[in-house]
Amino acid sequence: MAKKRRLLTSSRVGVLMGGQSSEREVSLRTGAAVHQALLRRGYDAVAIDVGPSLSKDLQAHSIAMAFLALHGPGGEDGSIQGYLETLGIPYTGSGIHSSAVGMHKETTKILLRAQAIPVPTGFVIRRGALRSSGRSLRSTKLRLPVVVKPASEGSTIGVTIVKKPSQWNPAVALAHQYDREAVVEAYVPGHEVTVSLLGRRDGAPLVLPAVEIMAPGGFYDYAAKYEKGKTRYVCPAPLPASITTHIRKLASQTYEALGCAGAVRVDFRITPRGRPYVLEINTVPGMTETSLLPMAAAQAGIGYDELTERILESAIVRREQMTQRSK
Repeated sequence: MAKKRRLLTSSRVGVLMGGQSSEREVSLRTGAAVHQALLRRGYDAVAIDVGPSLSKDLQAHSIAMAFLALHGPGGEDGSIQGYLETLGIPYTGSGIHSSAVGMHKETTKILLRAQAIPVPTGFVIRRGALRSSGRSLRSTKLRLPVVVKPASEGSTIGVTIVKKPSQWNPAVALAHQYDREAVVEAYVPGHEVTVSLLGRRDGAPLVLPAVEIMAPGGFYDYAAKYEKGKTRYVCPAPLPASITTHIRKLASQTYEALGCAGAVRVDFRITPRGRPYVLEINTVPGMTETSLLPMAAAQAGIGYDELTERILESAIVRREQMTQRSK
């Protein structure tokens, strides 16, 4: 008779998904997949669509632990993390500070730059500060094309590659629809590659195989990310060994610099000459059927259900830390 597998916890796990950000639909898909995986793994899990009644929902379902499947503002910016800590409910993934820093692209770049981790050159335009493309780019020694994007959004929402001056004002206006700050940065030609990491109870995070993203037209936008068949993915990324080693090291350094926990994804652009730049870090990576974290994990021999359980372990570790702090 086969020995019954031991669960990490017998506590009820609330899979928090949905929310009110522009990434709501993706979050619902991530959450539904995670919820089913936890059930298959034998956990007492409940799916919760996060809204104004969250406090009542957590109480009504006797939630003792949270698996965060929320994307975007309100989900991976430290807000829900702080709320759960106030309630004493341990949760998966990175903590308040790491989440807040990781969500804000310019703050992330400032921190990484201080650690000598390469990031694209750029600047911020705050809402209401009208600046022409010529004056803005001259003052920072940037040239077209540039990328204009909201400071705190995900899934490439509100992002424009500005190739000519006539695209400047609409691009800035679009970014400001989603955030009061628009990040303008140098467009880095070349390969788009992502490296996922999975935190471990002891020691450094596990660095998963890199994935190269080959999007139609070279722009990995919302449709390219979430519509099946739109984009080609190659895992492991067909890069020279030296570059693969380099970006794996940079991904680990980024994880450590922000003090992350659980699973994260670090996105890169690599120039034709092989120089990598960190674009951003995702502290709550997607877990949909087209998401890159499960793809990289599968290449490393970690199936979807096991991956979900490994992410859940970060909440177990946080529960232990919370218990220690309360003594």
